Amino acid sequence: MQYHAHALAASGVDVSVIGYQGAPLPKFLTDNPRISIHRFYEPRFRWRIGRSKLMYGLMAFIDGFRAAILLGAALMRMPRPNLLLMQNPPGFPMLHVAWVVARLRRARFVIDWHNLGYTILALRLGRRHPAVRMVRWVEMIAGRRADAHLCVSRGFARFLSDKFRIKGVQVLYDRPASAFIPLDRVDREQIRQAVFSRLGVRSGNVGFVVCPTSWTEDEDFDLVIEAARHVEDRIRGWEAAKATRRFPDLVVLVTGDGARRAEFERRFAGLLAHRVQLRTRWLDPEDYPRIVGSADVGLCLHRSSSGVDIPMKVADLFGAGVPVCALDYGACLAERVRHGDNGLLFSNGRQLADLLFDLFETFPADCPQLDRLRTGARRAARPTWAEGWIKEAKPILLPDSSV
Repeated sequence: MQYHAHALAASGVDVSVIGYQGAPLPKFLTDNPRISIHRFYEPRFRWRIGRSKLMYGLMAFIDGFRAAILLGAALMRMPRPNLLLMQNPPGFPMLHVAWVVARLRRARFVIDWHNLGYTILALRLGRRHPAVRMVRWVEMIAGRRADAHLCVSRGFARFLSDKFRIKGVQVLYDRPASAFIPLDRVDREQIRQAVFSRLGVRSGNVGFVVCPTSWTEDEDFDLVIEAARHVEDRIRGWEAAKATRRFPDLVVLVTGDGARRAEFERRFAGLLAHRVQLRTRWLDPEDYPRIVGSADVGLCLHRSSSGVDIPMKVADLFGAGVPVCALDYGACLAERVRHGDNGLLFSNGRQLADLLFDLFETFPADCPQLDRLRTGARRAARPTWAEGWIKEAKPILLPDSSV
């Protein structure tokens, strides 16, 4: 949504961005005179995590209505818009409130589908739970009322057409912004050393894996813990077979912040790993693209709740020329990640461990597989976000524009 705002402003449109309070925004938003930022707090019962399904569902329901009221109030206070663009999720009841405001204020209402709200709720309650079924129904009804639609994959467009009976959905792939570019060798090494110093990592032969995340329910952190154990075992056996062998140390940096971070930091701390070092850090928006670009490999732990979304982090990694090891969740991911070309797919922790071991076995001297994947990642970065947006999204969002 930040990229949408930037692209709309670049097309000569005044843009108001509404979102939750929290993380700092990049300068390309805050310094743009055409963009105004409006924030409200995220209503959330912090104690609902770990409660029964009944209590979790009730608290989530209350939180959704509180957030919808705040969103509706923010939308009504703003100058009358011509277009109201909303990302989904969040779905019920936010979509309904946005649609009502759009009709009251005579604005076009467009939904940018990144996932499905009911499938995220199903991660906790199960697909057959009455609340999940209800949310699915109201999400479908709200979707049908929109004036136009964008989504992130061809599989998603087919789902919306077949299951929700929403026609004419335009696919707009997540693509890297201009800040994500491949770094030359000197810059990469300087940034890596600065990062390792901040993380307390000893210098030497070190492979660097970055794992961008939002710490949400649809990301499987158990896999990286399991993989770390298996990699440690393989390294010990490999080095014991020949005294002169020395496998590089691996640093896995898990970025971002969220409700689940503290839990997994405790688990990371209890992991008996010596050659695989797990670190967590929040990265400032201005630092994030360069640190991503300094990595050897990206790691995507996204276990799609819907099976039809594609995580934005994959696009960011490709933009920086970094190949990705991604958890395989189905055909939609294959629209962007081609196994053996721009990345590698895995299904469990042991497979991830084997991939990492094979990629770094001869690191850094001779890494033909890693070099081939880097080349593929750079190819996958085109077209850029701006190029794709002008072709695919601009006709939907600004149909009367001649710019």
